[in-house]
Amino acid sequence: MQTIRSLIFNISMYVAMLVLAIVFFPFALFSKNAAILACHTYTVYVIWTARWMIGLKTEVRGTPPEGAVLVAAKHQSFFDILIIYNALPRARFIMKRILMFSPILGQYAWRIGCVPVNRGKRGAAIAKMMEDVEKGLDDPGQLVIYPQGTRVAPGADKSYKIGTAVLYEQLNQPCVPVAINVGVFWPRRGITRQPGTAIVEFMEPIAPGLPKDEFIKRLEADIETRSNALMREAGFTGGVVGEGD
Repeated sequence: MQTIRSLIFNISMYVAMLVLAIVFFPFALFSKNAAILACHTYTVYVIWTARWMIGLKTEVRGTPPEGAVLVAAKHQSFFDILIIYNALPRARFIMKRILMFSPILGQYAWRIGCVPVNRGKRGAAIAKMMEDVEKGLDDPGQLVIYPQGTRVAPGADKSYKIGTAVLYEQLNQPCVPVAINVGVFWPRRGITRQPGTAIVEFMEPIAPGLPKDEFIKRLEADIETRSNALMREAGFTGGVVGEGD
């Protein structure tokens, strides 16, 4: 039964994306604020329907930042993107360049100021990322980056990439770590979503000024330790990794 409910929810989620994209398109084409409103409307809809369609509630802990800040988040599924975006007033994401060419998603990502990067070319990707970020500094907001570079399943191990530390150093802004347990309920693959409470926790900011190596070690320890605790709270019994190893 949960699989059937999940299938109906998934269909609803993508139909809503199409409908809202069409409704907001004439306004979003000329107004960044309209594009941001469209994306917030979509996240509210998905979070609301997840609650009663599949029994997946959401909880945001900590204090979401409102000013110009770097947000470094654990990433386990599409749903954590929506919860984080919904919690922030003007978020934009560092994202894979190929996604910018996706129908609907790419057009709205471009309008809200997301920063595309090419994966697999680290040096060139970081340089281009910094160039694109600097171009967007006239419209300050919350720049969200996934330090592991991709979705990582609960219990899986993946190193933190240097790009986050480069941004932290060059932007000279506080960095807010974000821990999650979302992947326990919404896996990377498959259609079945499990009931429960998906938690996103905004942690204490890391002040600017730390050396890159020290920053990335602290960031990983903070995010992994707290994410592991949130997953255990959700009943995850698999192995956990990365607690300041």
